[in-house]
Amino acid sequence: MNGQFSSLRKTTLCVLLCVAFSIGYAKIVLAASNEEITYCYAEYPLERAGVALHLDRVVVDGVEPRKNILLVHGVTYSSHEFDVDYRDYSLVRRLAREGYGVWRLDVAGFGRSGDVKDGFVPNSDYAAEDINAAVETIVAETGQDKIDVLGWSWGTITVGRFVAAWPEHVRKAVLYAPVLYGVGEFEVAEPFHHNTWEHSVEDFQRAPDGSIDESIADPVVVAVLSSNSWRYDRETSPNGGRRDVCVSEETPLVDVAKIFVPTLLICGDKDPYIKSDRIDAAIKELPEGSALEVIKGGSHVVMLEKPYYRDFQERLIQFLNCDVATP
Repeated sequence: MNGQFSSLRKTTLCVLLCVAFSIGYAKIVLAASNEEITYCYAEYPLERAGVALHLDRVVVDGVEPRKNILLVHGVTYSSHEFDVDYRDYSLVRRLAREGYGVWRLDVAGFGRSGDVKDGFVPNSDYAAEDINAAVETIVAETGQDKIDVLGWSWGTITVGRFVAAWPEHVRKAVLYAPVLYGVGEFEVAEPFHHNTWEHSVEDFQRAPDGSIDESIADPVVVAVLSSNSWRYDRETSPNGGRRDVCVSEETPLVDVAKIFVPTLLICGDKDPYIKSDRIDAAIKELPEGSALEVIKGGSHVVMLEKPYYRDFQERLIQFLNCDVATP
């Protein structure tokens, strides 16, 4: 590898686990020796509708964040997807090095958040309310009135609905691999999805023989993401979001005309959920300062693909760093 990351190697974390209690919450700090930078992970207990939500923040140790961003997962994985611990793939750590306080939320029933009795209940609108609760917490904790929010896949639906309903604390929005319309009418009869290994890797591009294309997806990245899926996402996950998207391809899922903050649409041109005419139409509906970035060759998981992940990071950061006045 070249430049800044020439000395990177597969991360072996020497972890110091310290539990401290202050300001009414438990703070868990992982001091990880990686890239000669120490990252601090702190949990911020949050509850909504009777369910404990997992909300954490990652910063570079000793650095006071100049800005904050919330990352929101899709329906396949929970928020661990943003912090793949291999070389410089982690979007969380890249953003932390850019001076961000990087926050991650697990929607009710997903990942490290509390269980729900009915898997259909955490649907897209419910998740948007969870996002709002997280943003209100971040604003209160940091004193920063406006933050950035990024959603991936189903997270673009939930973030899109959140931004349309509660824009007051949002500086910029990012819809990564945006699912703007239904993916087709499929019956989702069970309230919980039964997770499998095949399910955890289904979005990676395939070689002609049907195996994962290792020229696109590094096998270690695939292994780390799959391992984390079993660790954090367990055997089942709520199906409310999946039922929301399994509707007619003519059904809009995000009303971009109701989004009034600068928004980045970013995706790969091989993403099966993206239709170029619809994403071209969507960018015309978004306000001044918005942008469309299409990464040639990338798929639904372009953020994790060997030829494209750095390009993804650079385009994202360039958008976030561009100063545009917001309402």
